[in-house]
Amino acid sequence: MKKHHKIKLALATATTSLLGASANVHAEQSADIGEWDVDSAILYYSEPDRVSAIEPVISAKKQLDTDEFISLRLVVDVLTGASANGAVQAKTPQTFTRPSGKGSFITPPGETPLDDTFQDTRVALSASWDMPITRRDRLILGGNISKEYDYTSIGASSVYTHDLVGRNTTLSAGLAVASDTIEPEGGIPIPFGVMQPAGQEQPRGSSSESKTTFDILLGATQIINKNSLIQFNYSYSQADGYLTDPFKVISVVDPITGAPIIEDSATNLSQVVYENRPDSRTKHSIFTQYKHFLSGDVFDISYRYMFDDWEINSHTVDFRYRWKTSDTAFWRPHLRYYQQSEAEFYQPYYVTGEAPAAGDSTSFATADYRLGEMTTYTVGLEYGHGYKDHGWSLAVEYYLQQPTEPSNKIGDLADLELSPDVDALMVRFNYDF
Repeated sequence: MKKHHKIKLALATATTSLLGASANVHAEQSADIGEWDVDSAILYYSEPDRVSAIEPVISAKKQLDTDEFISLRLVVDVLTGASANGAVQAKTPQTFTRPSGKGSFITPPGETPLDDTFQDTRVALSASWDMPITRRDRLILGGNISKEYDYTSIGASSVYTHDLVGRNTTLSAGLAVASDTIEPEGGIPIPFGVMQPAGQEQPRGSSSESKTTFDILLGATQIINKNSLIQFNYSYSQADGYLTDPFKVISVVDPITGAPIIEDSATNLSQVVYENRPDSRTKHSIFTQYKHFLSGDVFDISYRYMFDDWEINSHTVDFRYRWKTSDTAFWRPHLRYYQQSEAEFYQPYYVTGEAPAAGDSTSFATADYRLGEMTTYTVGLEYGHGYKDHGWSLAVEYYLQQPTEPSNKIGDLADLELSPDVDALMVRFNYDF
């Protein structure tokens, strides 16, 4: 029963990841009271010819009492490479002004416009306190702060869990709030403002904007028998404030040829306008997970359905199988399928005369493929080795993102791939001690 309770607790507290909390209770506690149990990892992520990231992570958990823990977690993200700015491909070279307004870059014919000066470093620190309230009740309190060059986020969260009589069922409720501030280089673009040549005054408004996010989570974990359990979660998320990406633009093209309109002939600057998204977003998510113990192996499958008031809905199926090859070693294959619809204001490009007037904050549009219709696949394999007081694992995963091409492309655009596939390689090494 005690082991079953720990497994339920591990799953219940794992739901805090939906709320941005860092609490993590292990199914099997190995550290003695007063000692620190330290986990470390490093992730390498690479998209060919695009963004690369290196992310070291270190987390530490200390057992304060028989059933009370504190946890700390430090994450550092270092990102470099090129990032798509939202403009369409063209059969001729295109010039774009960089976000700072001080420089420009040229995209060759038939290639997706990418700003190759993209780089950033994010440092995030989080902490949680996991404590018993009564014999069948627990409370987890968490806080986090992250800082990068132009973005700051501060948040707090709490998760309450209650075991019903018999401790075969655990109910959980979580709450989280976050406050974010963005200060992009060059300032906040005016909605649908037209990009100007480098060195000239750009269509900018304020120097910074902010947003707040409020999350609620309700969940239940049920032990089915001694070898299996199932979990159900419902989550609600409300974001308000500045939800636009200040670095994304939308191309303006000729209604007949589909060729980009030239804004400035001296520099061959293509005409693009800055996007604008609604200042609120409400998301609902339904999640279920099933785990089964098979003579040392663990079968793990989950499904999530998400829908929001931007008319995006998505389906995620995630499968893992932990195959124990010896008392100290295991293999774990991983398969993930994700599919989403496009936002109601997704606009891959404008034709001349269609774009709203500069400063129109009541109209919404984005050409960001991440808000378009897409299907993604992840395939991975992990190998791990564990000992009494330490262990390690190495995972390699391949990720493929397949955005859906816009329909009814006009002129030259019909011969170009406006939403090319994006693939990535991920390598993760974990060491626990």
